[in-house]
Amino acid sequence: MSSLFAFCQRESTVLKELYVLPKHLKEVSGIVFNGNSNLIWMLEDSGNANAIYGVDDKGQQQRKVTIAQTENVDWEDITKDNEGNLYIGDFGNNDNERKDLTIYKIAKDSLKNESVIPSYKVSFAYPEQTEFPPKKTELFYDVEAFVVYKNNFYLFTKNRSKGFDGTTFLYKVPNQAGFHQAQLLGQFKAEGDFQNAAITSAGISPDERKVVLLSHSQIWIFENFTSDNFFSGNVNRINLHHFSQKEAICFKDNKTVLIVDEKTKKIGGKLYQLDLDSLD
Repeated sequence: MSSLFAFCQRESTVLKELYVLPKHLKEVSGIVFNGNSNLIWMLEDSGNANAIYGVDDKGQQQRKVTIAQTENVDWEDITKDNEGNLYIGDFGNNDNERKDLTIYKIAKDSLKNESVIPSYKVSFAYPEQTEFPPKKTELFYDVEAFVVYKNNFYLFTKNRSKGFDGTTFLYKVPNQAGFHQAQLLGQFKAEGDFQNAAITSAGISPDERKVVLLSHSQIWIFENFTSDNFFSGNVNRINLHHFSQKEAICFKDNKTVLIVDEKTKKIGGKLYQLDLDSLD
């Protein structure tokens, strides 16, 4: 969960506002688009229900699915594989103290039910982390962003270190039940201070040729990567000219992304669309 200081929301030249979210979804932290049902599946972070919500293209909630036998310690993102199975990332770690980092698999065929038990649970740890919590200058182990690619999870850290310099680390975790040590693949330095460059969500295009990272005011699009270190590809930074507590992003198709911000006082709580072709 994030918090913002006082800010001004500006009208964006690139973001298109689609609708206001249902009032009870004030702290959406992850979204993923399901093309088969045309629903956007959403979840909220710590302090909220262990449930996901299917919202249609008019902003109406059509489904609520309770994820049984789980606790929403700090659910921070949701993604899907090529078959349409969903994955919930319970890995929010603001204080860098957690030793119960978890990803839940939700089978696509179970989404028609009101309550489901995860197909399996993936647990993991960061080998580089030896203190819980580390020093204030080494708070590297919060995560609010991940994607699935070639049957592995790829996690992008949210840097909470004193002396923030924009660095986010890319970790790889196998999409297999059980406990794993995350593998550090690379790092990227996002431009800006914490409020503008801390990574809050990620998405991967259906054709798996683009990966996008989100902050409160910017996105970074990675393309032409030749390995699963997405940071090895070309990057295009886009200033959204719109500052709010943006916490969730996903691809709707290969040319379109959807973005959600949290409701903060009278600002946010909306779904936006961004046409990537319009950025050329």
